Formats: sequence, structure tokens, C-alpha cells
Amino acid sequence: MLSTPELLLIEDDPGIRRFLRASLAAGQYRLCECETGQDGLAQAAARQPELIILDLGLPDMDGVALIRQVRSWSQIPIIVLSAQGQESVKIAALDAGADDFVSKPFAVGELTARIRAALRRSAGLPGGGQIFRAGRIEVDLDKRVVLADGEEVHLTPIEFKLLRVLVRHAGRVITQRQLLNEVWGPHHMEQAHYLRVYMAQLRRKLEVEPARPRHFLTEPGVGYRLVGDLAC
Repeated sequence: MLSTPELLLIEDDPGIRRFLRASLAAGQYRLCECETGQDGLAQAAARQPELIILDLGLPDMDGVALIRQVRSWSQIPIIVLSAQGQESVKIAALDAGADDFVSKPFAVGELTARIRAALRRSAGLPGGGQIFRAGRIEVDLDKRVVLADGEEVHLTPIEFKLLRVLVRHAGRVITQRQLLNEVWGPHHMEQAHYLRVYMAQLRRKLEVEPARPRHFLTEPGVGYRLVGDLAC
């Protein structure tokens, strides 16, 4: 029998903790709860949970600083759950290493879907030989083959490099600066127009309706998200 995933909730609002305790238990997760950042860091190190749900507005420390501390020793998936919905806050959390950002008030269905996606990505990180699938799209990174409706699609080297980064972070919001750094390097991190051009090219080649993309999604003011699944 598979073990029940343990999630660590770092949240100082007792009402939200109570709500998530009931909601996530119904989704067959075990939940460890902490009210402060320091307690959360201690529990993360001691329990090694499968995923962390983090409120940024903690009473004893800044949530972004907590993310950086966790990332200094672990790649545990982190989903930020916060009422601080400004673009600058989202970007800071994602750049610090958060995997996703859900704004309060939130729908529990959306949160649990993002939890499932993050756990799937985390389980698929080690090893290779994986295929990314999203609707009509299939990507084999090892063989450098991209298919749409079973037909091979030719991508330029830059297009493939951008697609490879998106696939490796599939389901996550990736900031513009992250993408620019990984694809073009640190000297091009202010050249956002590069992304707009090449994302438009990927959509034109791989989306059914490039003007209404289903998989290559824009997160306004923040970055991009590729929607799909890794499969062995």
C-alpha cells in the first residue's frame, strides 16, 4: 500500500488551518501544522514532508526568507498561499524558490489540483527517460524530439532550449527573469521582448489555437507556465 503524503502547513490563521485540516484530510493527505516560521523550518527539517504550504505573512519572519532557507538544503515543493497578491510579491516568492503561488481567498479545488501537480513533478525529478505530454504535444527531451498530433515539429535551437526549460518546470510558474537567465544567460535578464517573440513562435508551432493557448500560459506581470504532465 502506498504511504499517505505528508504536507507541512505553515500558517498563523487558525481558521485557514482548520479549513485545510478538514479539506486535505478528505483528499487523503496527512497534515502537520505550524503557526510560526521558525517552527515550520524545524518541522520541515525533522519530518521531511512531501510538500510545504506556506503563508508569507508569518508573525516571526518573512515568508520569502523562509523559502530561501529551505532551498539552501532541500528541493521540497513549496506552494505559497497568501493574501499578498501583488505581482512584486509573487515574483519575489517564485524567484526565491517557491514552486507555485495561490492567492487568498482561494478555492480548495484549485489548491488540491496544484498540490497533486507539484507532487507528481517532485516524484518525477530523479532519473531520465521521461516524456512530456500536453494535449496534442509530446516532447522527448533525451531524444530531442517534439511531436504535435504525432508529426515531428522542427524547432530552432533557441526554441528547443526554451521548451526544455518549460518542460523541466512543467506546471510551475517561471518568472521572466528565470527564463531569460536559463535560456539566454545573465546578461540578457532585462530583455523581456526575447521571451514574447519565442513564446509566440512556440505557440504558433504547438498550440491548436495560438491566440488562445491551452498549454503555454502567460502569468501576467510574472512569467509563464507550461501545463501538462511528465510520464515515464
